[in-house]
Amino acid sequence: MGKRIGKQSFILPSKPRIVSSASFVGRTEGEGPLGKLFDVICSDDTLGLDSWEQAESRMLESAVRLALSKIEKEPRDIDFFMGGDLLSQIISAGFAARELQSPFIGIYGACSTMAESIITTSMLTDAGFSDLAVCGASSHFSSSEREFRYPLEMGTQAPPTAQRTVTGSGAVAIASSGVRLHGLGFSHIRVTGGTIGKVCDYGITDASNMGAAMAPAAASTICANLSDNGIPPEYYDRIITGDLGSFGTEMLYELCYSKGYRIENVHDDCGVMIFAPEQKTVCGGSGCGCCSVVLSSLILPGIENGDYERVLFAATGALLSPLSSLQGESIPSISHAAVIERSEA
Repeated sequence: MGKRIGKQSFILPSKPRIVSSASFVGRTEGEGPLGKLFDVICSDDTLGLDSWEQAESRMLESAVRLALSKIEKEPRDIDFFMGGDLLSQIISAGFAARELQSPFIGIYGACSTMAESIITTSMLTDAGFSDLAVCGASSHFSSSEREFRYPLEMGTQAPPTAQRTVTGSGAVAIASSGVRLHGLGFSHIRVTGGTIGKVCDYGITDASNMGAAMAPAAASTICANLSDNGIPPEYYDRIITGDLGSFGTEMLYELCYSKGYRIENVHDDCGVMIFAPEQKTVCGGSGCGCCSVVLSSLILPGIENGDYERVLFAATGALLSPLSSLQGESIPSISHAAVIERSEA
């Protein structure tokens, strides 16, 4: 069984395996620096359906099916699908689960959902409640914009701190050590532990400044992981945050330094990596789909191939809603972190 480390962290003795992943993205994401790594790039952001919300759900469903097909499995073969998104009542994940017809655990951690689902699924696997399950998270630029900000038809100019919500869905399959699998999945990736985050709120009220709202949560969780385990940042080959963007990343470095940790040399941010400066996405990418597709297409294959031995994947989420923003509430945020390692066993 798992073991608590400090106040927020834990280890997983059975070291559940990440056995496959898949990523679906939109055209803008496909034109970015990671374009060649994504499994599917959709040229039409509606996928020929009637709404952006339907398209987002279809992308998530398709990512789950593709991740399973890589290990020659189908939705009926898994113990559950765990996932979420940014929309009200996590409708993208719920409608995807309707089509998959797998047992479904819907979760909401905003843009931290992918890390939250990975550590929760890994805990259930380590405890013997699951042999094979899939985690997933999605977002869509157009569906998120009209839910959280302004109708696209308004053509509102983005402020200097803004980020572009990623149109993308990622899925990761997690298996216990006793499951035999076939196909083209991963053989050397394990989830060995993690850190459960605390909600942090520095009083940010600007919904166009997600980086500043989420940076305190990322710093809190990263520093908790390092402190609980008694390790320096260099213990990890990379510390990967979800979608702080360039502005939030600068803030993260200052906050970690104030707690005695310098992480610049081992840190990358999915929101910074997914778009190129010439794409004019201001501070970079955001959304549940941002870290889920970067993890699925870049980080996990990198661990499998030996580019990284040990990664701390610390996705970050802003826990706001349109209602709370209209009521003048600030933007509380959270970050959850999974420790993902390469193993020859």
